[in-house]
Amino acid sequence: MFEPTIVVAAASLIGLVIVAGALLRAWHDWMEYKRRELEREDGPREDEGSAMGAARIELADLRERIKKLEAIASGVDL
Repeated sequence: MFEPTIVVAAASLIGLVIVAGALLRAWHDWMEYKRRELEREDGPREDEGSAMGAARIELADLRERIKKLEAIASGVDL
């Protein structure tokens, strides 16, 4: 009645559509999860401190290291 190749092709196409639909649903759910996660984080928390403060401290530390390396390169003892 039906050709075997047509049955296999139809079954493969149906399987592909089902897998694509499941992946699309998973993608949308993951995006919604990330959206909620971002909404939940409404700024720096008290226990974490400010990210800008940490960046400034790190920048000052890097500047101090550069000064020390330049002094070593020019032969000056600190």
